Amino acid sequence: MQKGDFVYISYVGRIKESGEIFDVTSEEIARKEGIYNPDIKYGDVPIIVGAGFVIPGLDETLEKMEVGEKRTVEIEPEKAFGERREDLIKLIPESEFKKQNVDVKVGDFVSVNGITGRVLSINSGRVRVDFNHPLAGKVLIYEIEIKRQITDMKEKIYAILKYFSNLDESLANVKLEDGTAEIEVKGFQISGRIKENIIRTVFQWIEDINKVKFSEVYEKSEKSKR
Repeated sequence: MQKGDFVYISYVGRIKESGEIFDVTSEEIARKEGIYNPDIKYGDVPIIVGAGFVIPGLDETLEKMEVGEKRTVEIEPEKAFGERREDLIKLIPESEFKKQNVDVKVGDFVSVNGITGRVLSINSGRVRVDFNHPLAGKVLIYEIEIKRQITDMKEKIYAILKYFSNLDESLANVKLEDGTAEIEVKGFQISGRIKENIIRTVFQWIEDINKVKFSEVYEKSEKSKR
C-alpha cells in the first residue's frame, strides 16, 4: 500500500504483557472472548494509510502490506500511545470538583480543561489524577488484515464520513459534480467540529474535490402526522 490509499481493515489489538484485548473490530471475536459490548458498532474500519487514522506503528505496517494480507505485529510504546510520563500525573484540589458538583471516586474518569484522566487516589482533600493515555507505556500486539481498497471517489467520501461520525451509509447521500461534493445527511446532526474534520480530510486526500456542501434532512414520522 501507499500513503493516501483508502482501505478497510480489521484487527484485534492486545496488550502484550497480559494478552488482554483492548480493541477489536469483529463482533464474533468480541463475543467469543467475552468482551462484547452492545454499545459498540463492530465491523471493518475505513482508514487512509499514512494519514494518522491509526497509531504510527500500524501505519508503517500497512504501507508494507497488500490487500487481503494478514499480519501480526508488535508495536513498542513510542510508536503506539507513547511512554508513561510522571508529569501527566497531577494533584488537583478536591474542592475544584465540588465546585462543579462532581463527586469523584478512585477509578473515575474526569475531564479537566478538556483533557480526560483517571482518578488514582484521594487523600487529604487532594485528588491524584493520571492524564496519561490508558495504553501509554504498553507494548501492543495487533493482528491486522487489509480487507479491501477503496478507489471510487464517492465511496472514499462515505468512508471519511463513517470514520469521523460513525454514520451508517444508509443515512447519507453523496453527490459529486464539477469538483463539488454535496453531502446530505438524513435525520442525523453532525457537530461543527466533526464537519471541519471531514472537510479538511476530503480536501487533503481527495484532490479532485475543491468544495464541500452539507445539508441535513428530517422527515416527519407517521406517528407525528396523526
